Amino acid sequence: MGEVQRDFLLQEGMDNKLGILSKRQRRLILLTLKRGEEKTESDLLFRGGDEMDDAELQLVHNHLPRLEEAGYIDWDRDTGTISKGPRYDEIKPLLDLMENHADELPSDWP
Repeated sequence: MGEVQRDFLLQEGMDNKLGILSKRQRRLILLTLKRGEEKTESDLLFRGGDEMDDAELQLVHNHLPRLEEAGYIDWDRDTGTISKGPRYDEIKPLLDLMENHADELPSDWP
């Protein structure tokens, strides 16, 4: 392994960043915000049907609080608006990497 790769992989906080990105809903939220627009909680509910209640609970009680605690989003609970947080730029390179190289992954890859 090259020194640059090793340094990248051993960066302080890399486990936390990858942990944040380990859940599909959080990846979608961060990628949606990448476009630069403020969103609402209802904009970020990506499922429909009977799963809607569970998706909303997960969004409000799990995903948004974790992203906010990490500083990747600003979340106004009163208005339900979500925007990029003060540390969003720290995770953006990983988002760019995933988005720009998605076509290089095997079609049956999770």
